[in-house]
Amino acid sequence: MHFSTAALALFVIAAPSRGHAQNALLDFDSSRTTVNFTLGDVLHTVHGGFALKNGTVHFNPATGAVSGELVIDAASGESGNKSRDGKMHREVLESARFTEVSFRPDRVDGKVERQGISSVQVHGVFRIHGADHELNLPAQIELAPDHWSVTTHFSVPYVLWGMKNPSTLFLRVSQSVVIDIHASGGNPWVIAK
Repeated sequence: MHFSTAALALFVIAAPSRGHAQNALLDFDSSRTTVNFTLGDVLHTVHGGFALKNGTVHFNPATGAVSGELVIDAASGESGNKSRDGKMHREVLESARFTEVSFRPDRVDGKVERQGISSVQVHGVFRIHGADHELNLPAQIELAPDHWSVTTHFSVPYVLWGMKNPSTLFLRVSQSVVIDIHASGGNPWVIAK
């Protein structure tokens, strides 16, 4: 239920193939980015989402180098149940103390086609609950001359990463949360300085 952000950074991939000399600059628009989470329990599945705070990614297709950051507002997380969301923010995310979730990409594994759909892995550092974790995000990118989009689906083992499991005697939830991110934007081929 936390990230997104996660994820997020995968968007860096929306760049051209390594042989092309032009850099890509991806500006993430919060109105065109969704960060959703799914958490299973024994009785039903909880769905919710987070809001993107900001994000900018630079990509060098000649070297595969990536820089930038995607930032999620941790306090924006909601599942539609006030009581459950309050517990998530107080006891699991501690969002008053750890206000952001972020992803800083550092490399793309796989070839990103200049036009069409590409499947790649985006490696980077996922920061949540005050701690950094290396993460490889599988991403599907679609590029066109005037726009880009990226989708990723991954799991965050929040209990393994030191956050509290909100399970009770009568309610047992999964120790990991599934994150789905979709983002899109305009022309990715603005020259990145």
